[in-house]
Amino acid sequence: MNITTTIDGTFARIRLRGEIDFDTLPPLRAAVDALPPQVTDVQWDLIHTPFMDVAGLHLLFTPVADDAPRRRATVTGLRAQPLSLLLAAADVNPTVFDFCRLLPDVAPADLRPSTP
Repeated sequence: MNITTTIDGTFARIRLRGEIDFDTLPPLRAAVDALPPQVTDVQWDLIHTPFMDVAGLHLLFTPVADDAPRRRATVTGLRAQPLSLLLAAADVNPTVFDFCRLLPDVAPADLRPSTP
């Protein structure tokens, strides 16, 4: 697992290369815990994450401790298997696994309509 964090003001992008499972969950949580308190938005870039098990659901949906900073989490670069897991979880329990809250407000540049 390779984790790269980029911070721009109140926004952080955490890009990982590898699978998300219970062995890789602690370093991923440590990456979030290491963010400065001014970071309010965290984007998980999963373009190089071919597989995610239930640990990914824990990472994205488990509430933080009361004394931890509140941060909005979004995901980008979802590949087929992680996307299928998120959709299945949302289908089973949409209240707990609100997939829509993980979507960024702005579409990536390569998905935006072209302007004439």
